[in-house]
Amino acid sequence: MTHLKEGDRTPDFSGTDQNGNNVARSDFQGKKLILCFYPKDNTSGCTAEACNIKHIN
Repeated sequence: MTHLKEGDRTPDFSGTDQNGNNVARSDFQGKKLILCFYPKDNTSGCTAEACNIKHIN
C-alpha cells in the first residue's frame, strides 16, 4: 500500500465517477486535484470532511 502525504504526486489511478464515467489521473494533467478518502459514506464524519473542501480555481 502506498501512503501519500500532502503535496505528494499521486500514483496512476483510474476509477468510475458518480455518473458512471471512467476517470483517470491523466484526465487531470495540468489541473489541481483533490483526492478525498473516508471510511464510510453518509455519516456525520464524511459530511464534515466534505464540507471542509472548498472549490479551488
